[in-house]
Amino acid sequence: MTSVSERFQSLRQAGQCALIPFITAGDPDLATTEKAIKVLDQAGADFIELGVPYSDPLADGPTIQAAATRALSRGVTLEAVLGLVQRVSTEITAPIILFTYYNPIFYRGIDAFMAQVSAAGAKGLVIPDLPLEESDAVLKAATAHKLELTLLVAPTSPAARIEAIAEASQGFIYLVSVTGVTGARTAVASRVEELLPKLRSVTDKPVGVGFGVSDAAQAKLLKDWGADGVIVGSAVVKRLATGTPEDGLQAVKEFCQALKAAIA
Repeated sequence: MTSVSERFQSLRQAGQCALIPFITAGDPDLATTEKAIKVLDQAGADFIELGVPYSDPLADGPTIQAAATRALSRGVTLEAVLGLVQRVSTEITAPIILFTYYNPIFYRGIDAFMAQVSAAGAKGLVIPDLPLEESDAVLKAATAHKLELTLLVAPTSPAARIEAIAEASQGFIYLVSVTGVTGARTAVASRVEELLPKLRSVTDKPVGVGFGVSDAAQAKLLKDWGADGVIVGSAVVKRLATGTPEDGLQAVKEFCQALKAAIA
């Protein structure tokens, strides 16, 4: 499996926009998550963002919060998630980006956590509650263990902060499309169209846009505005949790294929 940076470089050379679906590990169960990762990989996902269920997911809206709560109620742990990553990472081509809050990292120790995640086969990391000012130790440990830590740019970030985040972020820059939490929305915020050129003026790193993308038309719009990647979370999680696990997997497959076709 290639690194996040290498995959983005390949996609950029091919003139392609990356599709980055998000799912919550352990919802509806770990066996279905493992199948879903393989389904997404085969259906056109360029990266797979895998959420570690957490009891206080500050950045997540109702859909992903509910998924995390269901997973936790079934006893899903970080160790179980990393075991899943270890099993599946050698069977897919899409690099796995782990989405986790800072508390589990602090609890285990930064270096020990990075060593575990890297050994499991994940290639990237997103920590939504890690501010730039507190990121140095995490960035250094991630680099030491050949992980790329992606930082988030909010739509309210001033120009100087955008530049500082862009310089520090690894793999790509995660541009949050809205002020608030994750969740499917009926329209993409026009602020993104203004922010993408600002990022382009300070960095040549890839930019992935997430929070609120709910359909293929929105994904295409983001590509047309200049996004290097489109991150789709709640809309995928909702489909995977609807009906039987087999129903959910089929729905996720069809949705992923439609999204990829829209941004190819």
